[in-house]
Amino acid sequence: MAKRIHVRPGKTQSKAGFFVGILFCILGVFVVIPIFGPFGILWTAVAAWIAYSHYRNGFTDKGIDSKVIEVEDDGEDVTVTEHPGFGYRSYSYTSESNETKSDENDIEERLRSLQSLYDQRLITREEYDEKKQEILKEL
Repeated sequence: MAKRIHVRPGKTQSKAGFFVGILFCILGVFVVIPIFGPFGILWTAVAAWIAYSHYRNGFTDKGIDSKVIEVEDDGEDVTVTEHPGFGYRSYSYTSESNETKSDENDIEERLRSLQSLYDQRLITREEYDEKKQEILKEL
């Protein structure tokens, strides 16, 4: 199961972006559209989108994500810390060490291989039991 982390710009940054977007909209309507025509319309539409997205991020709680990060849930615990005065969240992760996981996976694989050898009657029951005990001692 994957965990989703939504990343948004900070409120202060978005408020500044909103006012710059409004400035570019005004510039587009009164200068760029009359001079450049279709390009001016595109310019003004992009400036309006920038102003709108920054308005949502800066002045409402329903912001627009700039990134969504998916983290595979492999035993990690994610702790989210809100920083309301600064408009961002921080994340810290705790998990088993990769070395421990790879050792456990390696042991599981070796046990499966051993079982396969026994099932195919390539080793005797005594050899199977002996080798199994050796592998389990490594845990």
